[in-house]
Amino acid sequence: MSDRATYRASPVEPSIGIGVVHLFARPGPTPDPGAITAAVKEAEAEGVQVVTVAVLGHKADVAFMALHADLWRLRDFQTALHQGGLEIVDSYVSLTELSEYAAGLPEETKQARLYPQLPPEGKPAWCFYPMSKRRNPDQNWYELAFERRKELMYDHGATGRKFSGRVLQLITGSTGIDDYEWGVTLFCEHPDDLKEVVYTMRYDEASARYAEFGPFYAGMVAPVETILGRLL
Repeated sequence: MSDRATYRASPVEPSIGIGVVHLFARPGPTPDPGAITAAVKEAEAEGVQVVTVAVLGHKADVAFMALHADLWRLRDFQTALHQGGLEIVDSYVSLTELSEYAAGLPEETKQARLYPQLPPEGKPAWCFYPMSKRRNPDQNWYELAFERRKELMYDHGATGRKFSGRVLQLITGSTGIDDYEWGVTLFCEHPDDLKEVVYTMRYDEASARYAEFGPFYAGMVAPVETILGRLL
């Protein structure tokens, strides 16, 4: 393994908020559980928040959601996982952000969106999906007036607030960074909470008429040692 300190680069950081990368992986031919665990612990020691998830289904075996202001730290973590014998089969890159419709939110809420502390306690059911707003000729979100978009998003948010306490949602921005415009990460106590909140919110006009969804990943948040012990 190379000495990353030798090749240390100047930080690349957003002017507000922090970087987020979702890495979806499966074991390569020679995975090293000790090296993978060390990669997580070393990243955390450098201030990276790492959420480890045992993924259900064929798309991946394990997911790592990593958050840090310096994108180089996230790249170093990705490299360390690869060197530990994991193959990254999918990924998503985004930044924490405040929505343009967030004016008037309490400062505490704004800080929680820009600088979240993850994972939340007591919410091991997890899912992630990317999404965008449609630009079809008769369903173009970006042709709507700001006040109309704000009204639709307020109604959409009101539906989401009905799940307060049951669901923690983090929406991160990815316009110009990845294939979709936002990444949505959900943490819940029960897996059926994930299904209920997504199903319920799809009836809002902001989703039913204007939303496009990417692939969904779901699984269980657990310590990296627990996940690797059952995977390898």
